[in-house]
Amino acid sequence: MRKQKGFSLIELLIVVAIILIIAAIAIPNLLRARIAANESSAAASVRTISTAELTYATSYPTVGYAAALTNLGPASSAACTSPSETNACIIDYTLSNSGTLAKSGYKFTATPSGGTPKDQFTVDAQPATLNTTGVKEFCAVEDNVVRFLTPSAGTLNAHDTCAATTAIGN
Repeated sequence: MRKQKGFSLIELLIVVAIILIIAAIAIPNLLRARIAANESSAAASVRTISTAELTYATSYPTVGYAAALTNLGPASSAACTSPSETNACIIDYTLSNSGTLAKSGYKFTATPSGGTPKDQFTVDAQPATLNTTGVKEFCAVEDNVVRFLTPSAGTLNAHDTCAATTAIGN
């Protein structure tokens, strides 16, 4: 009898089993790392939008805070040439349109309230897919403090709810 070269079926099955065990350990950690990165990006984006709202209110005092998130960015992805109340060019196009297209797994809204001019706003960031793209919801009001809370079922947080929520770092 000649000795065959190569691996036996048992040896190959053992290697495949070891690879599957390593994957079973690594994949959940990868998903948690992705969620953590999405949440970090969302918190930074909420801070950026909140700061943009303050800049907008200073630039357009007769309007107050922006009527919509899209008002803070340019009209198109092209360079902004003439800022206005409807397209202030304070934030980038991707972030200003992140209410419809998720950015880093989160959807953002900026809602003004109060009289005329609008003297209050709420920025809200909800995971596009809860427990997959994120597990926290972030919000901010005119004090520019980013807060987090457990997301509610598809509803956006009101001004007073956000203002009463725990700030990041506390």
